[in-house]
Amino acid sequence: MTSVKLFLKGTIVLVLAAFVGECAEFLINMILARELGEGGMGQYMTILPLVFLIMMLASFELPVSLSKLVAEKESKYHQKLLRDVLHLTIILTAALLVLAALIMPNISIFQDNHPALKWIVLSMIPMMSFTSIARGYFMGKQHMGKIAVANLLRRLIMLLLLAAVYQFFEFERPTALLIAFVTLAASELVVFVYLFHLFLLNYQNLKRVPGEDVNKTEIRKSLLAISGPTTALRIFHSLTHAAQPFLIKTAIIHAGVPPEAANEQFGMLAGVAMTIGFFPAFIAHSFMIVLIPTVAKQYAGGELVKLQRLLQHVMLLTLLYGVPAVAVFYFFAEPLTNLFFHSNNAAYFLQILWPYFLLHFFVIPMQAYLLGLGLVKDAFYHTIWATIVSFTIIYILGSRPEWQMSGVIIGMNTGTVLMTLMHLLTVLKRIGVVFPTRSAERKVFK
Repeated sequence: MTSVKLFLKGTIVLVLAAFVGECAEFLINMILARELGEGGMGQYMTILPLVFLIMMLASFELPVSLSKLVAEKESKYHQKLLRDVLHLTIILTAALLVLAALIMPNISIFQDNHPALKWIVLSMIPMMSFTSIARGYFMGKQHMGKIAVANLLRRLIMLLLLAAVYQFFEFERPTALLIAFVTLAASELVVFVYLFHLFLLNYQNLKRVPGEDVNKTEIRKSLLAISGPTTALRIFHSLTHAAQPFLIKTAIIHAGVPPEAANEQFGMLAGVAMTIGFFPAFIAHSFMIVLIPTVAKQYAGGELVKLQRLLQHVMLLTLLYGVPAVAVFYFFAEPLTNLFFHSNNAAYFLQILWPYFLLHFFVIPMQAYLLGLGLVKDAFYHTIWATIVSFTIIYILGSRPEWQMSGVIIGMNTGTVLMTLMHLLTVLKRIGVVFPTRSAERKVFK
């Protein structure tokens, strides 16, 4: 099977499962919006980035680094490779648990909400760590069906639990907020049991096959060379997402918006407009999962022509679904946002965010290319520069009374344009796409 066919097969499996999962996620956010209200949804969307930051640290970016190593190395090395990764993960997980247990009680979010919230988050750390090993291995082996089922399970379990609990019981807002995170932890537990059970079965099979030893120091250096910068990238990304709610609300409060209204507006932006606008992004994330090991394997083999052809296919497919998607969001913004709240603001936010959504559909697979090509530092620097520009414009324009949330969204759009251009030019340069210079053009015309 050719690399393009293998890529398309894996992508189709992930896209189909992700589509059902995104429908479930859409329903999850509708249930949360109606149960928590505008203020509660704003609070939920403020806490969630910090929870995701902790979960990202627990994963150690093993899905990226391990999938790249598994794709690059022959099968005879896999058993020893996985053994060393398991030992390293146990040590890192124990250290993170102790560190999180000491720091979390001093974070204001965990102080201001239900006391059980920090224990729920702590329980998710070992689950995320060991699930990441399974994800990385199956991604590297191109077993995308298992990844697709795991992604689907997480969304469906959370949807069923939320629908059942909120249907049969009434809660005050703090308890209802806690229930949302309990269902998130329960869904991660189901995914952990499913994926890690399959991983252990595969690991036992690998032990029965004669294999060759690998240098522990070399493996750990290879993992850290990928996981280190990638984790730094994700930490920065998560920190900026955790800080963004406070920056946006502070800016529009300075513009004269009352604090309660600022919280509600952010809830409509993050909980409604973002939920709708990023709905098609499941296709981009499916590309990303398949692209990282595929690009890594082709680049290790020096197959630059195949990488160029693969990039053309990805960009064309992204254009074919991205443009119609943002067109639907723009022209049907009001009926779509009314599924959550009857709010003219939410519809307006969705409409003027169309460049942000469309360009993110391109940024996600291009970031996968950067990771597969080993250009993690470049991806990190691009994110830093785009965030600095975006946050600066968000605050300057968002704090002006005549701009408010419109200025915030201009800043978000600008940062995405900058990141898209930097990602694209870097990828094209690495895979050997050369732009004609003036001197070359003169030679052609002569």
